[in-house]
Amino acid sequence: MEIFLIRALQLITSLSILVFIHEFGHFLFARIFKIRVEKFYLFFDWGFSLIMRPSKSTNKEDKALIKLPAGKGETEYGIGWLPLGGYCKISGMIDESMDTEQMKQPAQPWEFRSKPAWQRLLVMIGGVMFNFILALFIYSMVLYSWGEEYTDLQKATYGMEFNDNAKALGFQDGDIIMQVDGADVHRLDADLLRAIADGKEVLVQRNGAPATVAIPDSFGLLDMNSETAFMRFRLPAVMDSIVPNMPAALAGMKSGDKVVKIGGIDVDSWTGLNHAMATMKQEGRNEIEVIVMRDSLTALNVNVDSTFMLGVTIEQIEYPTVKIEYGFFESFPAGVKYGCNVLKGYVSDFKYLFSKEGAQSVGMFGTIGSLFPPMWDWHLFWMMTAMLSIILAVMNILPIPALDGGHVLFLLIEIITRKKPSDKVLEYAQMIGMGILLCLFVLATYNDIMRFIF
Repeated sequence: MEIFLIRALQLITSLSILVFIHEFGHFLFARIFKIRVEKFYLFFDWGFSLIMRPSKSTNKEDKALIKLPAGKGETEYGIGWLPLGGYCKISGMIDESMDTEQMKQPAQPWEFRSKPAWQRLLVMIGGVMFNFILALFIYSMVLYSWGEEYTDLQKATYGMEFNDNAKALGFQDGDIIMQVDGADVHRLDADLLRAIADGKEVLVQRNGAPATVAIPDSFGLLDMNSETAFMRFRLPAVMDSIVPNMPAALAGMKSGDKVVKIGGIDVDSWTGLNHAMATMKQEGRNEIEVIVMRDSLTALNVNVDSTFMLGVTIEQIEYPTVKIEYGFFESFPAGVKYGCNVLKGYVSDFKYLFSKEGAQSVGMFGTIGSLFPPMWDWHLFWMMTAMLSIILAVMNILPIPALDGGHVLFLLIEIITRKKPSDKVLEYAQMIGMGILLCLFVLATYNDIMRFIF
């Protein structure tokens, strides 16, 4: 329950920042061009608001738990109760409010529809622009505050450990990744996985000699999906500490022992040890022969209880890491480069959304919340927030009616053809877009429920 609350708090905090910045982008450009903004809300206020500050021209009595004194401007500000987004209601514009009555009245000079197309275009892309700028700023500040640190793949002397999908391609546990299509690689990150998925050949060092793994054209990023990671750093089954009065301690196991065999099953890593123990449990063995390497091979008889816990902790190998520090001014170009690389990767992955596996990967708050760490970590929080800001920008610029990208599409058509679409066309497009978004919402929520159940 504590982990759920921590993740939920991170999610709500992150989305609040992103939604506010996005809507503020629309708001700022609208005010620059002297367009009236009727409402500016964080979260939706269907039925009532948590906090509301009405404008000086507000006559209706809206329901609000906390009502602040009326402001001096034309805009009503507030916080809604439904954290599914937010909105900036602009006068003279067909949006999710579907205020068609206003559109039947004569156009006023302060309305959106009365402004030149280029001004309306800037108002519509303002949210996406601000989300992208926010992401670049966050990445810059993260690099300035924490720098970059990573484990060099080529210096991971014990190699990598691979899942079944990777082994089907020809990778073997212990391989040290050296190159992808002739280019040296050093970091285990999303870029490496994309490079392998789109590549032709991976050069590895295997048992001290070079070897190649051919990547078939039919292999893609989604083929890497599994319950376990495609690859991870391999750790030997060397014991760090032995818990007193547990089976390992009672059998005479010592710190520094390297397990090489359990019940006749060869063990070459910590994962291999866990697999061997799982096999022993399935076979119902109570007494297991464990062979360890000390000064020489030593056989130990371990009596395990029903939990099949040996009572040991693994020795963590500290592979050499690369640490890059950035000064304040250096962090900005580095942050821009980092953010643009994240954007490029996300856009390249977008093609998988239209596959069966991609549709199954769509998720709502449950999926997004699970991406945050179980304990509050400011570094990971800001990195996740920056990535979500880029995702929000890309999703909003898609040419789907009801999204910013749909409005942008119609504005570009107007600029090119010099003919403005009728209000009826825009109304029908808005309704179609809202239907598409509702279907995506249902699909994402269904996927979240299925993941929770299974």
